[in-house]
Amino acid sequence: MKTTAESERVELRHSTSKKLSAGRHYPLGASIESGGVNFALYSQHAAEVYLLLFNNSDSPPSDIIRVENKTKNVWHVFIEGLKPGQMYGYKVRGEFNPAMGLRFNENKLLIDPYSKAFTGKCRNTDNLLLPYDAAAIPRGFIPDSRDNTRIMPKCLVVDDRFDWDGDESMHLPMEKLIIYEVHVKGFTAHPTSHISNPGTYLGFIEKIPHLLELGINAVEFLPIHEFYVDDLLRDRGMTNYWGYNSIGFFAPELSYSTGRSPGCQVAEFKTLVRELHRAGIAVILDVVYNHTGEGNEYGPSISFKGIDNPSYYVLTGSKYQPYAYYMNYTGCGNSLNLSSAPALRLVMDSLRYWVDVMHVDGFRFDLASVLGRSGDEMHYKRSASFFDAINQDPILNRVMLIAEPWDLGTYEVGNFPIDWSEWNGRFRDTVRRFCKGDSSQVADLGWRLTGSADLYGEDGRSAYNSVNFITCHDGFTLNDLVSYNGKHNEANGENNQDGTSDNNSWNCGAEGATVDPAILQLRKQMAKNYACCLLFASGTPMILGGDEFLRTQKGNNNAYCQDNEISWFDWEEVARNKDMVAFFKKAIAFTHCYPILQRRKFSLGRDLNADHIPDLSWFGPDLQPPNWLDPELRTICMLLDGGEDPSQAGRYFLYVIFNADYRLQAVKIPPAPDGTSWHFVIDTSLQAGKDFLAMGDEVPLNPADHYLVNPRSTVVLLGK
Repeated sequence: MKTTAESERVELRHSTSKKLSAGRHYPLGASIESGGVNFALYSQHAAEVYLLLFNNSDSPPSDIIRVENKTKNVWHVFIEGLKPGQMYGYKVRGEFNPAMGLRFNENKLLIDPYSKAFTGKCRNTDNLLLPYDAAAIPRGFIPDSRDNTRIMPKCLVVDDRFDWDGDESMHLPMEKLIIYEVHVKGFTAHPTSHISNPGTYLGFIEKIPHLLELGINAVEFLPIHEFYVDDLLRDRGMTNYWGYNSIGFFAPELSYSTGRSPGCQVAEFKTLVRELHRAGIAVILDVVYNHTGEGNEYGPSISFKGIDNPSYYVLTGSKYQPYAYYMNYTGCGNSLNLSSAPALRLVMDSLRYWVDVMHVDGFRFDLASVLGRSGDEMHYKRSASFFDAINQDPILNRVMLIAEPWDLGTYEVGNFPIDWSEWNGRFRDTVRRFCKGDSSQVADLGWRLTGSADLYGEDGRSAYNSVNFITCHDGFTLNDLVSYNGKHNEANGENNQDGTSDNNSWNCGAEGATVDPAILQLRKQMAKNYACCLLFASGTPMILGGDEFLRTQKGNNNAYCQDNEISWFDWEEVARNKDMVAFFKKAIAFTHCYPILQRRKFSLGRDLNADHIPDLSWFGPDLQPPNWLDPELRTICMLLDGGEDPSQAGRYFLYVIFNADYRLQAVKIPPAPDGTSWHFVIDTSLQAGKDFLAMGDEVPLNPADHYLVNPRSTVVLLGK
């Protein structure tokens, strides 16, 4: 008896009545042109390429077209009469020789790497996505003869036209940004969001007013490229919630759409971008070009492996199997080889598409050091081809470029090219250690609060190139940072072995949820301290979405697989923690009101406007210069001269006291500069409503020569 896959086998022979012509080898992908569609697919090592057309996603192909034309290793054909919405896929013939890096299997339908939308999600049902016979693995890799055409999602021909209503990409300067890192689905998926399209691109639009009220002017979306969910997660009843497993670098994730029509995810994502721009909010995409969802040599063949494996991946092996395995700098099974021209072209074309066609304003590159690996040894180089290509590209060299500057094998904070900003992991670690009271932190804290000139100042970059953060999607939320000493990832099904144990967190006296009012008050106080460090430091601040209302993941610091209430925003918490929302709102407004907190250049500690006051001065509690090497110093004071910037009108001074000591500190206050007097603005130890006075309601400091700073608190004085 034949198996289902055998009975549904698609015989690869040319069969079509459509009118064909050679077409062009550019652009790659499916391009709508006058009278039809041009298809172009890169494969250097393929023997034959077949283009399959479909009338619907789960039926046999309506047409099988043997692509006859090959130019510069690009197989191409023009088909008359095709229109937007046409479904298609590829099958590629070639040698199956994994030892030499060749993994062709003509029985497997493949996704176009340049496809702009898919009809469904890839699922490895009965191992049909594997190019090899899984049952034969003990004897070696043998090609799987079963056909998977029916179960594979199909690519869609997409019309790029859209009513942008005059919208263009925004060009906000980095130093003016307040970035809000957020998951498209998680923002509105919870029932408490009370919106019409929860968990979708369109649903996100309904919650834009919250971002505006808060003062956010940039969102950084976790990956929205189409992604693959590994078998291991599916077997546990979970999913790759974060989406760091891309298989479609041009396609918006289908599951975030309303699903009202095939390909609607494209227009719905564009609608979201347009509405965010109308609200004055820039869009940054977290992009994953360091690896794909196809995994290692045991992973599925969805696209790149079956089309031209050696052209896209960094391969390795032994003397007799030189290209049998995948280099794994990412921890995800494979690494894209951006030293290879086809892979580099793919990434560059993808980036340009998201800027030019989808109107996004910038990118955050996951494990970006992988993109800088080049040469025979594949070491990181800031002069790598990818960085040079970005620098000379007329579209990409004007957008925001943010690196996650590390991978499994290298930590490159401060070592990216001049036109790149970076997630500053050292800012996160130092501020966490300082605020919870660790010793020997003030020296490094001084660098972090002033823009990390030790990391970015010597190569021509500035303070805003440091993207400062306390929390991000990967780790504890702000609430959990002050509520848990250890991770609690049991829900992930890995015996709490996943996720980092190096959190620099402190539970303030009880692990997890508590009703103790003193502990709850201290936790909010600590959260406000972190907010002050983040928003009042030089650099570009990034807030983890939900931290403003103390969103909790119940101690889970690796919620990558939790597409549920662990990760979703509970909007009832906004009302329950309205005092924290108000604090964040005031702090963000404060940074916009006093430009010294958003300056482009590093502070120099020198008098730049002849008022005999340096732009930046440091003091200990006794008004003496701090002893940076004192391991027990936990109280540091910073004086900023707001009149040093000649481009800004007005004269003002800020005196910020960071006290991480568990004891009360009697801090001496310097005399207010001539013509000004000190006013109280912030004290995180005070009750809500008194902890942050509204602008214009500041109270003159009395007495003016000292301030009793409560344990573990932050105080801000304004000289005006």
